[in-house]
Amino acid sequence: MTRAVAISGWRIADVADWVRSGSRRGSGFGKGWAGNVVEMALGATAGSQQGPDFPELGVEVKTIPVREDGKPLESTWVTTVELLHANALTWQTSHVRAKLACVLWIPLLAAAGQPLEDRRVGGPLLWRPDEEQEAALRADWEDLMELVVLGRSDEISARMGNVLQMRPKGARATSRVIGVDADGELAPVAPRGFYLRPGFTRQILDRGFGIA
Repeated sequence: MTRAVAISGWRIADVADWVRSGSRRGSGFGKGWAGNVVEMALGATAGSQQGPDFPELGVEVKTIPVREDGKPLESTWVTTVELLHANALTWQTSHVRAKLACVLWIPLLAAAGQPLEDRRVGGPLLWRPDEEQEAALRADWEDLMELVVLGRSDEISARMGNVLQMRPKGARATSRVIGVDADGELAPVAPRGFYLRPGFTRQILDRGFGIA
């Protein structure tokens, strides 16, 4: 939290220079570049593991681009969908619950047309879901994972889920991983990821910063 407060107000380019993370030209990087820069500045240790970014603390770091009025610009990536052995999973043992049990939100203030590297880091917010929020997340997770278990992941659309959605997550539209088909047999399926809807993250930020 001390580091998160320290970089509040900095441009992403300046944070990148501080941690010596590649070029200042964020436009030459993917969407995850700014998030990686912030994680490095905070000292996150998990890398690409499925658990929280700070496993010893149980804290996940999530950067979230927001407009000047605080509205999130996009849905927030959570984690990949566990398509294989999904029938052995429960909400309690899921990667989604582990990732969202405690989140350090870092808003990135993004004006219209502003280059990625010029976005400024906002003040941090440490959040744990309350009972109502966790119940909503669990309900969506269970509904979506039921289709995965039944081998019907291809029927899932981004319109499903009130706060949590499942969308394709692959380098290309033709990307495939091993999953399960409707007959319970191993089969190539499109990789998918879990995302938080902007309306849900707006609620988190508004409540956390005392706006609503």
